[in-house]
Amino acid sequence: MNSIHSQTNTPLAVSFKLLLALYAIIPLCLLAQLMDSFVLNGALLQYLPSSPSHFLLFQVLFGTPHILASTVLLTTNKDYFQFYQKKIIIMTLAIMMFFAIANQLVSYYVLYILVASWTVYHVLKQQHGVGRAIYQLPSWAFYLLLWLSVAAGISIYIGIFLKDTLTPQYAEWVKQLAASLTVSLFFSTILCQRYVKTRFGAIFIWANSLLIISSFYFYVQEYYFLAILIPRLVHDATAYVFYVTHDVNKHLGHPQNFIYRWAKKAKLNVFIVLPLISFALTYVLQVYGDQWVNVITQFLFGMEIRKAISLGLIGYFSLMHYYTEAFTWKHGSPYRQYIRFKP
Repeated sequence: MNSIHSQTNTPLAVSFKLLLALYAIIPLCLLAQLMDSFVLNGALLQYLPSSPSHFLLFQVLFGTPHILASTVLLTTNKDYFQFYQKKIIIMTLAIMMFFAIANQLVSYYVLYILVASWTVYHVLKQQHGVGRAIYQLPSWAFYLLLWLSVAAGISIYIGIFLKDTLTPQYAEWVKQLAASLTVSLFFSTILCQRYVKTRFGAIFIWANSLLIISSFYFYVQEYYFLAILIPRLVHDATAYVFYVTHDVNKHLGHPQNFIYRWAKKAKLNVFIVLPLISFALTYVLQVYGDQWVNVITQFLFGMEIRKAISLGLIGYFSLMHYYTEAFTWKHGSPYRQYIRFKP
C-alpha cells in the first residue's frame, strides 16, 4: 500500500499503542481479585457466576456482537460478498454436513471440545497475528508461543466450562496439564524475547503471553469469570478497532452500501454505525430470538425448536466468523486496502 493511497483513502490508522492499552484489563482484574481476596473476604467471588456466559449482559457485550459485526461487514458490502461467495457457500455446506454426521457418530463432549478448541485458536491467533508485525520473531519462535498459548488456553477452557462434568481426577489432570503448558509458555517467552529488537515489541509479546498466564492464575484461584473475561475483552475490542477503522476509511464521506447511506441520512456518526448495529442485533437475538422462533414454529408446525437462534443461528455465524477471519484481513484481501497502521 503506497503512502499516497494511505493518506487519501485511509485517513484513519490502527494504533498499536491503542491495541496494547486494551491489555490493561489484566492488571485491573488482578487488582480486583486481590482486593476481593484480602479486603472484601470473597464477596466479589460469591457474586460472580462460574462462567461469563451466565450473565446476559456479558453475552450482549462480548463474543456475539463482534461476530455479528464481522458478518454484517462481509455480507452488506456487495464487492466483499461476491469476492468470497464461493468460500462462504462451501463452508456453509461443510458445517451442515459435519454436524449432521457428527450428531450421529460423535458425543456431545467431543463436539464441545472441538468447537472450544477452534474458539481458543481463533482468539489467540488474532492476538498473535497482530503482535507478529510488532515483535517480528523468527517463524519457529512465533509458532512456539502461538501453539503453547493455544494448548494452554484449551486446557483452561475445558477446565472451566466442563468442571461440573469432569471427575475430580480428570479435573486435576486438566489443571496439571494447563499448569505445565503455562509454565512452558512463560519460559518460552523469556527465550523468544531475546529475538525481539524493540522495547515495545517486548512489551507486546509479554502482553500476549499474559493473556494465558493471567487466565491460568484466575482459573486456579476459581475466579472463572475473570479468567474468561480477559482474553474475550481483548480479542473483541481488538476486532472492533479493525472493523471501525475499515468502515471509517471505506464509507466516510462516500457511503458504499445501504447501511451507511441510511446512516448518513440519519446523521449517525460513521464511528458508531457498525457497533450500534451489532450490539442491537445481539440483544434482539439473545433476548427474543428463541422465543420468536418457538412462537412461529408452534403456529405453523405445532412443534417447538429449542435454541434455534441462540445455539443454531449464532453458532453458525460464530463458526463462519472463525473461518472467514482467517483470510479476510490478510495481505491481498479487499479489506486491507482500507487498513493502515501508525508507525
